Amino acid sequence: MLKDQGITCSMSHAGEIWDNSAMESFFSSMKTERIAGKVYRLLDEARAEMFDYNERFYNPIRRHSTIGHDSPVQFEQAQRA
Repeated sequence: MLKDQGITCSMSHAGEIWDNSAMESFFSSMKTERIAGKVYRLLDEARAEMFDYNERFYNPIRRHSTIGHDSPVQFEQAQRA
């Protein structure tokens, strides 16, 4: 089905999780922290919620243990300094 849509699968081999682990972690966090139990009546509502989670919380505010308990924005700013 992916090939029919012109999409290349991100996984290299069956059972290899390492190349996709960061996204799996992100989606797990988003599901438990923001969308668990919610019902979206319109696609635009769901899109707005995902954008808000990612751009207004996950990147600028949410702290991540893998980058020294900084937010991604803080981490990138420190790298540039």
